[in-house]
Amino acid sequence: MTYDFSSLSPVEFENLVRDLIGAHIGERFEAFAEGPDDGMDGRHVRGEQSTILQAKHYLRSPFSGLKSTMKKERQAIDRLQAARYILATSAPLTPANKTGLAAVIGPSLQSLGDIFGPDDLNALLRSNPDIEKAHPNLWAGSTVMLESVLTSVVEKVMARPAPVPTVLAKLLPPPSSGLQGDEATRETARDMIFVIKSSPIDDEFALWLSPKLEAEGYWVFADILTLQPGDRWRREINLALQSRAAKVLFLARDATLADADVQDDLDIALEVGKSLGDSRFIIPLRMAAGKKVKGLGDAVAVDFVRGWGEGLALLLEALQRQKVPRSAQKIIDPNWEIFRRRGAIPLTDEPERLTSNWLRVVEAPDTIRYYESSGVVDRPALKRHVAAFPYPAIQQAAGFLTFADQAEVDAAFGEAGRFKVKHDIPLMDFINGGFSKVGVDRQTASNHIIALFKLAWFQFCKANGFVEYQYSNAVGFHASPDQAPTGQRIPWGRQGKRRSSMLRNAAKGHIWQFGVTAIPFLWPFWHFKLKSRVLFSLDNGTPAGLAIDDAKKMHRLRRSICKGWRNKQWHGRMLAFLELLSGESAFIRLSLSPSSAVVLEAAPVLFSSPVSTMLPDILGADDEETDLSTLGRPEPEEVEA
Repeated sequence: MTYDFSSLSPVEFENLVRDLIGAHIGERFEAFAEGPDDGMDGRHVRGEQSTILQAKHYLRSPFSGLKSTMKKERQAIDRLQAARYILATSAPLTPANKTGLAAVIGPSLQSLGDIFGPDDLNALLRSNPDIEKAHPNLWAGSTVMLESVLTSVVEKVMARPAPVPTVLAKLLPPPSSGLQGDEATRETARDMIFVIKSSPIDDEFALWLSPKLEAEGYWVFADILTLQPGDRWRREINLALQSRAAKVLFLARDATLADADVQDDLDIALEVGKSLGDSRFIIPLRMAAGKKVKGLGDAVAVDFVRGWGEGLALLLEALQRQKVPRSAQKIIDPNWEIFRRRGAIPLTDEPERLTSNWLRVVEAPDTIRYYESSGVVDRPALKRHVAAFPYPAIQQAAGFLTFADQAEVDAAFGEAGRFKVKHDIPLMDFINGGFSKVGVDRQTASNHIIALFKLAWFQFCKANGFVEYQYSNAVGFHASPDQAPTGQRIPWGRQGKRRSSMLRNAAKGHIWQFGVTAIPFLWPFWHFKLKSRVLFSLDNGTPAGLAIDDAKKMHRLRRSICKGWRNKQWHGRMLAFLELLSGESAFIRLSLSPSSAVVLEAAPVLFSSPVSTMLPDILGADDEETDLSTLGRPEPEEVEA
């Protein structure tokens, strides 16, 4: 698998690079604590000679940014006087890029081969699979890698001989006193109905059908009670199909047929039917309209589309006519019901409104503008002016993208040069297809719009007095002491009974303050997703408290003080926060320019479920702020002072 390393934080990227390059050159690199690194993220010392490793996590940043940073670090590199200097980066590199970096780094770089880009790092990962597995945040989203790791673990656990599960043991041929091959197969009785299905698509139907067949005296096997296809006992399951099946029921629908394991079972069943001379060995159960099945095109299916009850009656009649073995002792395997109840939650046939943390975008500009200089542009000055522009803008090539009109740009960018509208681009066309005339592909265009919306959120929160805090992977905003004094409840709820929640309070010698991180999304519809945050400071008698710079301590406080908060409290705090953001308005208007904005609904999107869960709501509407856990006093727990 090829990685872009986007799932790693800068520290995690440094750890990965140390392991990979250390293994590559056969040296162990020292690691250092977070903070100023003096130009090195790893060091190997042998005598008076040292090898220095530097890691730069510059994901999706232009090469110019990386090169500029390395120029600034040249003095630190020379000061280290390393015998060998190695640079690793997540920024994509061309041969020309490496040559340019070599000139910047200077004589400490022995060769271009000591500059490792993402392609080089991926090559090292392929050569060192153990290192890849040792960094789970790298592959946490990879289904292939997760399956590989889980398979490895299962194989180790299952390496020693173990008894065959009971449900499989009774399916396998009995010991045959030296008989082998076909002779052993002939010794077994074909007395079982084998169900070919896909999981989890067909699980519900299999759980309904199987006990009803057993109630009629038939012995039923379906993989829902044993291992799933592909697991360790696959060979034994195939043997059971080949040696014990009197009839095979195939749940016929396109989704089931698309399962590769179902195809394997079906191929085996077709071969067994031919060897037995039974043209009716496979009985298709028609679950939905779909394409014909190869090998079963002319087979008459039992129709379950019009109703499961009617289909069951037809199936029982067919099994009886075809003289499928059945027992007078009708025992229903209790495992069917156990499986059905596993993890089940009672449902009621009543609709339920579900809350969310999504704010729907209800209004946005129709166009975005690309401005370009009419003369020579001072790019560093342009970059500074784009960053200082009071409205969202993104530098692109020799110009910039913004929603501002010509007069607004003239007023803000006069010192950097004369900029004119080069392109007036329909916003939806830009998002769906990019704009090749300025070198923006579709994905980059979507990223630009998300970045502009995010900047608009930042500027809105700052302008309204909210406190900004830089978390490890995002920016959060919290209510200030003036907006939400410690211990004061903030009312919220525009419909029905008004409610209230705290956004700041004191607990265990600390002040906690609630806030959110907002992340724009363009799918499945335009919305901002809110992530709840809790920030802590030492209670020193001042409204704001004394800031805590220790991230690990902050994490321990969240796990302790917020431990008892329930979903109801978290949601109430989020609504109280939105109340502060929107004031008396039902909308939050994020300015994109003096004349345009992206407008959000101030209330989260409500979803509707056709059924309800019978879960007790043990906390009343007015109890959430009087509950001890909400006040930060759950059961005693050691917390660093």
